[in-house]
Amino acid sequence: MKHLILITFFSLFIFTTCKEKTENQSDEISTYYLIRHAEKDRSDSTDRNPYLTSEGLKRADNWAKHFKDIGFDAVYSTDYNRTKQTAMPTAESKNIELQIYNSSDLKIETFLEKTKGKTVLIVGHSDTTPKFVNELLGEEKYDDIADDNNANLYLVTLTKDTKRSKVSIIN
Repeated sequence: MKHLILITFFSLFIFTTCKEKTENQSDEISTYYLIRHAEKDRSDSTDRNPYLTSEGLKRADNWAKHFKDIGFDAVYSTDYNRTKQTAMPTAESKNIELQIYNSSDLKIETFLEKTKGKTVLIVGHSDTTPKFVNELLGEEKYDDIADDNNANLYLVTLTKDTKRSKVSIIN
């Protein structure tokens, strides 16, 4: 009889623990921070892959300071000098390897699955960043960023049942 009670108790404990784990997994929160690259060098209009200006490098460092208390699981950048230079101070401060993504070949469902339940920084461009936000949300909410604006921060949070976003200007 004692063994039957112990077996019943442990069975209920294991069942309850497994059930809680399943429920918690479905309530996972995915958090995405999206920014445009910092100020780029415009001295050569034929250069399709310019580096950041000194002002841009300062902004990249300021982004890293702004994000100092955020526990990123991943940092993504397009494969351009200006986006990588913008992302690197944050990635380095978090000891995270920079991951490259191709904005023109992004499979949003694959990306969402890979980053589910994680906190992610994504660095893109004036047109790709709002497009990425819109794809995360599943709706056309944001327009391209003005060419002289390098200060927008988009914050997107996703759960199984909700999709929220906000945009802030960080100078």
